[in-house]
Amino acid sequence: MTSAPRPTTDLSAADARRIALRAQGFLGAPDRRGGVRGVLRHLGAVQLDTISVLARSHELIPYARLGAVPRKTVEDAYWTTTPAGASPARPHAFEYWSHAACILPVEEWPHFAFRRRAYRARPHWNHDLPDGTYDQVIKQLHTEGPLTSTELGGAKRTSEWWDWSGAKVAVERALMYGEVVCVERRGWKRVYDLAERAIPQDLLHDELDDTECLRRLVALAGRSLGVGTRADIADYHRLKGEQVDAVIADSGLVPVTVEGWSKPAWADPATLATPPRGRHRTTLLSPFDSLVWERARTERIFGFAHRLEAYVPKPKRIHGYFAMPVLAGGRLVGRVDPAREGRTLVAKQVTLDGAKAVPSVAQALVEAASWVDCTDVRVERVDAPELRAPLARELVRLLA
Repeated sequence: MTSAPRPTTDLSAADARRIALRAQGFLGAPDRRGGVRGVLRHLGAVQLDTISVLARSHELIPYARLGAVPRKTVEDAYWTTTPAGASPARPHAFEYWSHAACILPVEEWPHFAFRRRAYRARPHWNHDLPDGTYDQVIKQLHTEGPLTSTELGGAKRTSEWWDWSGAKVAVERALMYGEVVCVERRGWKRVYDLAERAIPQDLLHDELDDTECLRRLVALAGRSLGVGTRADIADYHRLKGEQVDAVIADSGLVPVTVEGWSKPAWADPATLATPPRGRHRTTLLSPFDSLVWERARTERIFGFAHRLEAYVPKPKRIHGYFAMPVLAGGRLVGRVDPAREGRTLVAKQVTLDGAKAVPSVAQALVEAASWVDCTDVRVERVDAPELRAPLARELVRLLA
């Protein structure tokens, strides 16, 4: 790790928390004019995931910041080209590997050239690719237009999740190389098209060298985090620490110290120029929300140990399959493991940070229920049994 310049700003732990909340869109009035697309560009990346409990994660991200945006509006905002009927149509987003599989603003396509080059240079792949399959997939997309892997010849050879067909291996490899792009999700299946057709011509290039790509992504991560350590910044777009070190001095971020943080930190100067003020959101958070992506950062900022337990054996789960942190007053005040039964939102397990969290957790549950067209909320288990009755009373009051 390279040595950082001497910090010029000292931040309290509370300052850092408020800066992080504002940078992630949870403090102050939301930009409703920008809508879902504004959220995407503000965050720089919205993670996708297969799990759908209340909704899929990429739908929960704008909901948490904007409130009850219709789910179709969310999907249309990501994938519909604009302006309607214009020629050529210009997409707003594409899907690629960032923090994980993420929806990214289309204008960032050139800045992932470093990753596309790295994938092309990889000497080994986990899946075998039959001779001629890659060229056949590209030819089929060229001839027939956007297709799913099923339409290209089948996603799997057997029922095993990992046993991809040759067509699936080929099109995923082409996506990583940048020859193919995911232009939308249809029934959760990727819809692939040739990048030369889907990406605007002014963006369709790999002309930026690795340094310029990395400098841009480090700057974007710093802006989206507000303030972060080297590890925080690297994690945002899954860069290596040495990649961050190579460009951070020229990224525009400035070194700061944060009370209670043992590592050096960097902040977006525009963030530092304006005190973080405004109204806090009260909401359920997806476990894949970029506010809580990195466990160590979440614990450092909020004193909250967050872990997704969907892949933990059921007997070993502590908070539940898809425990969603509850944000209120700029703090994480509990967790809810939700499910849906008809038009009832079921809180299978609720964890509360004391009695003061009851009104906020109830509000978050009722708002989420309304968003997914549920008319009732049922609580099955509260970790602190003495808080079950107060929570039930507050829910009745809010639902009345």
